[in-house]
Amino acid sequence: MDREKFKGKKQWASEVLPSMKRRRVGHDYHGRCIYMITLVVKGRRPLFGSVTGDGEHEPAVMHPSPLGKAVLDELGAITLHYPAVAVISQQLMPDHLHVIIFVKERIDHHLSQVINGYKGGCTRIYRQLKQQGLVCDSDDILWEEGYNDRILEGKNHLQRMMDYLDDNPRRLAIKRSRPEYFQVQRDIQVAGFTFAALGNLFLLHAPQLLQVQCTRKLTLQEIDDTRRHFMSCAANGAVLVSPSISPGEKAVMRAAFENGYPIIILQENGFAPLAKPGGERFDACTRGRLLLLAPWEHHNDRRTIKQQQCWQLNDMAAAICNQSQE
Repeated sequence: MDREKFKGKKQWASEVLPSMKRRRVGHDYHGRCIYMITLVVKGRRPLFGSVTGDGEHEPAVMHPSPLGKAVLDELGAITLHYPAVAVISQQLMPDHLHVIIFVKERIDHHLSQVINGYKGGCTRIYRQLKQQGLVCDSDDILWEEGYNDRILEGKNHLQRMMDYLDDNPRRLAIKRSRPEYFQVQRDIQVAGFTFAALGNLFLLHAPQLLQVQCTRKLTLQEIDDTRRHFMSCAANGAVLVSPSISPGEKAVMRAAFENGYPIIILQENGFAPLAKPGGERFDACTRGRLLLLAPWEHHNDRRTIKQQQCWQLNDMAAAICNQSQE
């Protein structure tokens, strides 16, 4: 499986619409487009089945329950009722469902009506299975309100998302085996600062933390020399710490990441409640090689980092490294 690099993810401002969550403002939800849709069981109840295997020594496999099988079968009703809408791929998980759909031509109904129709069909089946004793659950509501959509566009975006769906059982199995690496932790006090953190907090206690700070004025040759210097330090056990903003910092931290050296990254955007690392970062967290620290709150809108914030993040990185030497 090609676990592509999930980079350049766009975040969009919210638009309030009935029975919907985050939507791209100004997007035509009637027109031709490919989406990844995520539907979540209310309260994250694991009604759709279970995942076995640890994802490393033993393959992780999703085993659908009777309700899970019915939810997958009901996907066929989407194309039955809306011939212009095709289901490309799907991944059932114990408490949620990912579906990639292709709106092949303009439709009269908003995408929300298509999804809500599917959800309603699943709810009817859910209640029927409860009456038959095939689902043991006290709640009468199956889904959380609304859904999330991601618009798939650009080169290879569809294939990356299909790979992501296929990889979901493995990711869940690994998160279960190392939960401390995949949960957002709040109010972490480090060097007099308060952070939200995601990843391996034990990296803060490494024998040597080394700040990576590079001026934007470095030439390509100077960046290459700087990268070589820090790689030598990392090879000897140093954990590199940086907001990774300037070209030189990015080159050093990327090289360390690709060589499997542990790193700590300070970032401007905080973490949503259910945030989790994606793509390459997920695998780095699996191996305990990554820690993300965020001093400020999470925001959905896309922002350009301010110069003062760059200075602050570098000051924080310096303080973290200095504290480790005390």
